[in-house]
Amino acid sequence: MREVTVDAIATRLATHDRVVEVGIGHHAAVASALFEAGVAVTATDIDERPVPDGATFVRDDVTDPAVGVYDGAEAIYALNCPPELHQPLATLARHVDADCHFTTLGADPPTVPVDPETIPGETLYTVEPVGL
Repeated sequence: MREVTVDAIATRLATHDRVVEVGIGHHAAVASALFEAGVAVTATDIDERPVPDGATFVRDDVTDPAVGVYDGAEAIYALNCPPELHQPLATLARHVDADCHFTTLGADPPTVPVDPETIPGETLYTVEPVGL
C-alpha cells in the first residue's frame, strides 16, 4: 500500500481513541501510523502475526469472533477485505456499537450498504448504520 494511502486511512481513523484492525496479515503500516497518532490499536488475524510496537495482537476469526476483543473499540476496520467478510465485519461492529470501515480487494464491490470515500489510491467504505 502506498504511503499516501496509509496516511489517508490513518488520518481518517485517528479520530478514534481505540480501533481494531481485522485481518492484519503482513501489512501493519496503518496500525503503526495509528499507534504513532496516539490511537490504541488491537490487531486480529486467524494466524499469528507480528504487529507494530505498541499494538496488541489477538488471534481471532471475524466469522466467529471473541466479542470481548472488540468491546470498547470505537471503530473496527479491515484492509483488502474479501466480500465474504463484509457482512460478518459489519455485524460485529454493529454488535459492539463501533464504526465500521473497510477497503476491498479492488474489483470486488461492497456487499453491505456503505458510504464510499475516495482517498488517494483507494476507496474507504464506511458501513451505514442501518440496513444490515
